[in-house]
Amino acid sequence: MAKHRAVIEWALTDAQPEDFLKGRYSRGHTVTFEGGHEVPATASRHVVGNRWAVEGSVDPEEMLVAALSNCHMLTFLHVAREAGFVVTRYRDAAEGVMEKNAEGRMAVTRVALRPEITWADREPTPAELDHLHHEAHEQCFIANSVKTEVVVEAPATV
Repeated sequence: MAKHRAVIEWALTDAQPEDFLKGRYSRGHTVTFEGGHEVPATASRHVVGNRWAVEGSVDPEEMLVAALSNCHMLTFLHVAREAGFVVTRYRDAAEGVMEKNAEGRMAVTRVALRPEITWADREPTPAELDHLHHEAHEQCFIANSVKTEVVVEAPATV
């Protein structure tokens, strides 16, 4: 068993207590991980608006999308290596959708992973690639921890 920790810290700054009760306060806070890395964080501007979200900070929904993408990538690299493929580059422009779920509650209901992968030597066939992504999804710790639908799609064209 492994334990993973993060410290989340927020404090009321410029707002007065009565402003807090009216919802008029910054949602900016910090997330500090075990290794000491500190990330500026905020509530999503889609939830609280631009005035109370902090620009340049990550929100929980973005962190969830990033965690799913990151875990899938790391697991995919492992699965590809075990299958004899050499990956030289992996880039994913992942996208999450937040909407009401079947219970009528707001949730990140779907995350689309759109990996662009560069291979050394032999590339997998479409069927082999599909199998590698399927195995990566089945073994991904984060995907196994959420109800969110996670799909692999072709990369978006710009």
